[in-house]
Amino acid sequence: MSTRWKPNVTVAAIIEREGRFMLVEEHTSEGLRLNNPAGHLDCGETPEQACAREALEETAHAFIPTALVGVYLSRVPRAATGDDITYLRFAFSGELGALDTQRPLDEGIVRTLWMTPEEVRASAARHRSPLVLRCIEDHLAGQRFPLSLIHADVESMP
Repeated sequence: MSTRWKPNVTVAAIIEREGRFMLVEEHTSEGLRLNNPAGHLDCGETPEQACAREALEETAHAFIPTALVGVYLSRVPRAATGDDITYLRFAFSGELGALDTQRPLDEGIVRTLWMTPEEVRASAARHRSPLVLRCIEDHLAGQRFPLSLIHADVESMP
């Protein structure tokens, strides 16, 4: 019997304010990298709930997803660890809420940054994955899908 391949399901918040995008600087096995506020879907969560939670944990800001920017499949071989991981990412745009000044950032997150699209493009070598820029470019192109595109059967979730 063969082992079934399963991608890692992740979510990302594409947060824009006044022409700048919020990114997080984080420690990774590949060194200090830039990423959209992002993380893994936990058991029992909808993708929208996971995105709001991850944005809060990584930025200390409330975030309310209002649209799906896109769904992305990306294979990421990691030279430092030898891992070969495939990610299925749901990226959301939305409304940035208040900063909770008492909330610490998630372990590994160094800081948040506000960057122009040009600065994001110029820093591509420091991105955690090519999806960081791709999601921002799709957002800038106006790509938005209604949240109703994603159906979660909450009755069957733990």
